[in-house]
Formats: sequence, structure tokens, C-alpha cells
Amino acid sequence: MSRQTSLKRKSFFVNEKAVRRAKRLLGAATEAEVVRLAVERVSEMEEFWRFLCRSRGTLRRGSLRAP
Repeated sequence: MSRQTSLKRKSFFVNEKAVRRAKRLLGAATEAEVVRLAVERVSEMEEFWRFLCRSRGTLRRGSLRAP
């Protein structure tokens, strides 16, 4: 993980098949890492989606540069 923030212990039920699949796809070592990565990616994608919705029709082609 790129940046470590304060972690807090949580308890919840998850579909084991989905966790195994996500573990393989994300290349994570542990189930805890799978959950942390998945939650982080979901929040990043939601942020990106909201940016796209806000900027719909206002950006010109080529106005954004890749990092």
C-alpha cells in the first residue's frame, strides 16, 4: 500500500468467493489487504466518476495531460 493511515478493526460478513476472486485480481497477500485495497479503489473511482459528471461538456479535447 502506498500510504498507511490509521487502521481501525472492523467486523463484517463477506462472500468468501468474492474475496478470493478479488485477492487474485488485486494480487493481495491477505484478505485484510484485499478489503483495504478494494475500499480505497472504490472511493477513488467514485471521486473520478463525480469529476467526470461535473466536467461533462466543459472540457475540450486534449485539455488534460497524462501524468
